[in-house]
Amino acid sequence: MKLPAGWQASEGTLARTLELSGHGLHTGRRVNVRILPVEATATAGERHGIVFRRMREGRELGTVAANPALRQGQPLCTMLRANDGLGVRTVEHLLASLLACEIDHAVVELDAEEVPILDGSAQPWIDAIKACGRTALPQPKRFLRVLKAVSVVDGEGAARREMRVEPADDYAFSVHNNDLKGFGDMEWHGRMTPRAFAEEIASSRSYGQIKWAVPAIVVGYLRGVPILRGARTSCTASIVGKRVVGGLRQPDEFVRHRVLDLVGDLALAGAPLLAHVTARRPTHEMNYRLLAALLGTPGAYEWVEAYA
Repeated sequence: MKLPAGWQASEGTLARTLELSGHGLHTGRRVNVRILPVEATATAGERHGIVFRRMREGRELGTVAANPALRQGQPLCTMLRANDGLGVRTVEHLLASLLACEIDHAVVELDAEEVPILDGSAQPWIDAIKACGRTALPQPKRFLRVLKAVSVVDGEGAARREMRVEPADDYAFSVHNNDLKGFGDMEWHGRMTPRAFAEEIASSRSYGQIKWAVPAIVVGYLRGVPILRGARTSCTASIVGKRVVGGLRQPDEFVRHRVLDLVGDLALAGAPLLAHVTARRPTHEMNYRLLAALLGTPGAYEWVEAYA
């Protein structure tokens, strides 16, 4: 298959180890992350891809693959949980960044359960990955090509959420969002490439109303569920009334962040899609439902290798 414009012809890994530290958005815990290059992309005939490795005081606790079959529903994030119960939460920004930087194979070590939120966007990950560099691997670039349209719907009327994926020659998005009163409708349309993600999407931050965050934190403590314990104005676009503390990075930052999350959640497929993704008021749950519906529909997709 001819390589879509904007992508490398081969798969890749990091040129050297990446190290970053921060705190989790939901757990609030400090976490140190190391992302290691992977030289061999297959073990015993199995594809490596992106694998999370939980550590404690230098000792490995276990691993969790970036695999949609291991996704577990959680409030306001995407979580992976292995069959032995080991979990990693809030993986979406990092997965989006690895996909956009064409790091197809890597091991992500972390010494706590949650990937750090950093400044609430994917920009710090993009900057760190680019600083480390990329090493091309001998395997040709792989894509998941959509062959027929698949849709998922939730709700009715103004609360209706709808997502659709259909065949296309590149990776394209049309995303509509109006989940915040006072900010109007926001839309983003475009072709997703590594450059487009870095220039148009990566800097957009997680966001939310402070008046809803505070009770959510309290309820989370009462139920023993970590939610927004690490939320700060330094790592979110925090909304008070009809304004954002510190201002917006782009006038349509909220919908761009929805695109960021969507790219990260769909990255669980293991490769970029060749598809047009249409989303109205997307959420992490809807993103997963769309991916699950696509992968669960016979004849809806195929794996292809692209050549320059």
